[in-house]
Amino acid sequence: MAKIAVVTDSNSGITQAMAKEMGIRVLPMPFDIDGKEYYEDINLTQEQFYDMLKGGASVSTSQPAPGDVMALWDELLKEYDQIVYIPMSSGLSSSCQTAQMLAADYDGRVEVVNNQRISVTQRQSVLDALELAAAGKDAAQIREILEKQKFESSIYIMVDTLTYLKKGGRITPAAAALGTLLKLKPVLQIQGEKLDAFAKARTVKQAKNIMINAIRKDMETRIGQSAAGEHVHISASYTPGEGIEEWLEEIRAAFPNHEIYHAPLSLSVSCHIGPGALAVTVTKELTC
Repeated sequence: MAKIAVVTDSNSGITQAMAKEMGIRVLPMPFDIDGKEYYEDINLTQEQFYDMLKGGASVSTSQPAPGDVMALWDELLKEYDQIVYIPMSSGLSSSCQTAQMLAADYDGRVEVVNNQRISVTQRQSVLDALELAAAGKDAAQIREILEKQKFESSIYIMVDTLTYLKKGGRITPAAAALGTLLKLKPVLQIQGEKLDAFAKARTVKQAKNIMINAIRKDMETRIGQSAAGEHVHISASYTPGEGIEEWLEEIRAAFPNHEIYHAPLSLSVSCHIGPGALAVTVTKELTC
């Protein structure tokens, strides 16, 4: 049985400390903030990031340098037979495509998984990869299984402010101004490749109902095929703000038969949506 190393990036929400406990490696994502380079969970904490974001800092995301990626792979391949690398969705960053090109020089010892996940859903892919490796699957088999199920997951996000969507060019200044005037709470969706508009709500309560109902619909049709929600994982995520504990309790009440994992949203998503966002996700359990 091949000895498999599982690697992901910090968009998964897995910290360096968590990675040690899980027996995996996490590449930190780089950020350019006011012209200075930072690395998530290395010299940039969640608190520092949001303080700078709210302070009006110019924030842009980047991808791990190819040299850093290969250095980690080379280090791991001294101990492991193969590597499964699970980066953030290729629809949200070019880091996946870059890794695929780099892996071509590793004679099949590195498999890059393009399964269109980020944040807590990407973390679930890491857990699934570990389970598959323990079951004796090799790196190519793990990649194939994870990619086969890549669209069986959804994230719904309520945005508290339109400021950051406007900054990132995802909506026009006029649309942002109108939305602010009408006090809209947009609900966005990540289902596969992109961060897309899903619905518009006038209140936080309405936005929460939209998200929970969307999860139920996915659970009953596209992902779970069951109103009871068997064989799916439901998780919650958020950016700093008010009402997080209340949101978690609402999700637990809506889905009482599920253990709800929760964690902050990835900083790569957060820089586009800002503080005060609330999210809920559904992902199909691993089948192979």
